[in-house]
Amino acid sequence: MGKYNSLRELVMIDSPSGFTDRASAYCYDFLKKQGWKPAYTNKGAVRCAFGKKPKLAIAAHVDTLGMIVSGVNGNGTLKVSKLGGPLMSSYDSEYCRVYTMDDHVLSGTLLFDNPSIHANREVDKSGRTTDNMHVRLDEVVSSVEDVEKLGIRVGDIICFDTRYQQLSSGFIKSRYMDNKAGCYVLFELARRLKKARKKPAVEIFFSNYEEVGHGGTCGYSESIEELLVIDMGVIGDQCAGRETHCSICAKDSTGPYDYEFRRKLVRLAEKKKIPYKLDVYPYYGSDGSAALAAGNDFRVALIGPGVAASHGMERTHIDGIEATIDLCMAYIDSQS
Repeated sequence: MGKYNSLRELVMIDSPSGFTDRASAYCYDFLKKQGWKPAYTNKGAVRCAFGKKPKLAIAAHVDTLGMIVSGVNGNGTLKVSKLGGPLMSSYDSEYCRVYTMDDHVLSGTLLFDNPSIHANREVDKSGRTTDNMHVRLDEVVSSVEDVEKLGIRVGDIICFDTRYQQLSSGFIKSRYMDNKAGCYVLFELARRLKKARKKPAVEIFFSNYEEVGHGGTCGYSESIEELLVIDMGVIGDQCAGRETHCSICAKDSTGPYDYEFRRKLVRLAEKKKIPYKLDVYPYYGSDGSAALAAGNDFRVALIGPGVAASHGMERTHIDGIEATIDLCMAYIDSQS
């Protein structure tokens, strides 16, 4: 289990979209310790070339879901707005942290309005939205003025407990396997390629705004021709994905990925006996989607370990993560 310490450490760093500096710094420092020379983009993403004039970029996103303070209610609770698309029913009653602009961190809980079953018989019959939920602060407050004295203001970031667990069965259950499991894949590529004699024309890229749609739009080396995106594989009744496999996406809701690129990945998986599932995702977009929409002249493919209960209490398996690492390495080796 020690092998996955870097995944656990990254998961424990709060990093919703727009609040990723510490997580990006962790990725940067990790690469420096491996002997690489990473660099920050102007938007705060991290890229690292393994060889000169890289033609292939392999990307994962370090940003996660979260919320932001959108106002203060008269009773001292906080109004919230989403960062990305958290599944609100899954976040009901979840412990959270509010980060103020003065670097104070306050404890709280996201709750349904009037949440006591002894006072509200409808509490378990209503859908959860930002209009009927609030953050209850663990401070003695009962007014807008009380909250303002704590230094809380509109725009403060709300981050949620991840409840990370790695089990002896190989499962890892935690919030934000989408997509910190993908970031771990990049960590492992950096470790393995450091040992290689020949440095491939590859760079890795940790984007930081994927959950809000523009993480993959820019920041790559000018020489890039192909973009391999590592992101969660969908698991659901309409999909073939499994937590123990690497999913190869043919199409998501933004359109198909590059056919020849995908075909190469499938053939490599079959040749190397890497467990995979070929899939179509009905409600999904990725950094690859964003890169193409931004007009980048890349050939783009999308793969990643299967992740159950996406945007809720997620779970994946080390076999799916390892399969994704193996497929990335197989593709890199095929380009040499």
